[in-house]
Amino acid sequence: MPAYSIRKWLGIPQYKITGIIREDHKEIHIRLEPYKKKAFVCSGCGAVHETGYHGIEESVVEDLALFEKRVYLHVVKRRHRCPQDNRIHIEEVPWVKKWGRVTKRFAEKVNRLTAITTNQEAGWFLGLDDEVVYRIDKEMLEEKARKKLIPPPAAINLSVDEVSYRKYHRYLTNVIDVDERLVIWNDKGRKAEVLDRYYADIGEEVCRRIESVALDGAKHYISSTNRYAVNAVIVYDRFHLMQKLNGAVDMVRKEELRKARTDKNNELIELTNCR
Repeated sequence: MPAYSIRKWLGIPQYKITGIIREDHKEIHIRLEPYKKKAFVCSGCGAVHETGYHGIEESVVEDLALFEKRVYLHVVKRRHRCPQDNRIHIEEVPWVKKWGRVTKRFAEKVNRLTAITTNQEAGWFLGLDDEVVYRIDKEMLEEKARKKLIPPPAAINLSVDEVSYRKYHRYLTNVIDVDERLVIWNDKGRKAEVLDRYYADIGEEVCRRIESVALDGAKHYISSTNRYAVNAVIVYDRFHLMQKLNGAVDMVRKEELRKARTDKNNELIELTNCR
């Protein structure tokens, strides 16, 4: 396949095709080099360097398929010595995942597939190992979470609760915007210090505007909310309130049943056995 026939399809700015390395019925390998006029963006400090050239290296990344063939791009990357830390860094390639061996658009495709099917099925469709699909998807989800949660969204009416995300008592603290019915922030752990981070991130002024916080009655969440959301009304959510009330009633029932059995009060035993 001639290089000019796929140049437009690739649509990668500031890079030119310097050859088709290999092509068969399953794969196509394409070599790309940056144009000489392309600025060197340091992956270390993010600045543009014009001096300190220190050679090149080549990395292989997978891109979107072309005519049912898996596409591998052999990308030539320049290396420069960064004046900031005097270390040699490779150039930043904006359309390649920083720590992966795939292009950003390929990673987005993986993320879209895993949203509608399992990692195993997505891997089968793309010809990838399940673990590779998991790593790509995890990185994409973390990236999207950072964009949404930094800075943390502010809300007037909140709900705070913990949720188990793994065995052996591994918990997340979720902060929910009650009006929008959306999870707007979460972090690992369920201590007061975890919720403190949310309140500290949104700032003192925003905390003062919080009107209500629904909690499950956990003391650590209450203390954190009282410390930061000083104007908020603390509301015990109905589910946990009913759970505690039912637990208290059940405890009294069992105690009365124990006493009735001791006193051989059959009438009371029959009543306390009814739930």
